[in-house]
Amino acid sequence: MIKKNKKKFFADNYVKSWVYLKKSVNFIYIIIGIFLFFSLIGFFIPVPELMQEKILDFIKELLNKTDGMPPVELIKFIFLNNLQSSFFGMTFGFFLGIFPVIAAIANGYLLGFVALISVDNGGWLILIKLLPHGIFELPAIFISLGLGLKCGTCIFKKEILKNFNEYLINSLRVFLFIVIPLLLIAGIIEGSLIFLLNS
Repeated sequence: MIKKNKKKFFADNYVKSWVYLKKSVNFIYIIIGIFLFFSLIGFFIPVPELMQEKILDFIKELLNKTDGMPPVELIKFIFLNNLQSSFFGMTFGFFLGIFPVIAAIANGYLLGFVALISVDNGGWLILIKLLPHGIFELPAIFISLGLGLKCGTCIFKKEILKNFNEYLINSLRVFLFIVIPLLLIAGIIEGSLIFLLNS
């Protein structure tokens, strides 16, 4: 009986998560559009030297943190880092949806810049090798930021508190049943690939 109730609980919440996700798809598309636009800017428009140095320093610092990590620790590091970014991107969206937009701009620009460096060093085929790193991670981030952006619109509704509660509960449900599994898969794939490439 308990097992059946647990199965029903997970099944019901999983279905509700997808229903809410479909209702929020336009906000996710907006985030994707912003992300892709600034990815193109990061790739095609030259970066000021000072900003380039700061981005490279950030990347080097990240690489130094993960250097020599065993696979399990690397997977854990990637998962928790993405989990934190996605969660904050979603929950901070309640402040007029400003944070998710800024996060989409920053992440898009950073991806474009990293892609440019990768192409300069390894040619266009290097982008194909980078694809597995984002297959599960990017959808999870887009969903989180899209829901965060939607949350920011509750202030424009007539019943602000009611909409706030509805958006919060549904967003947390999607995060738990859809985003976290995607980030876990992404962490396993990315961590394993990075470890194998560095071995």
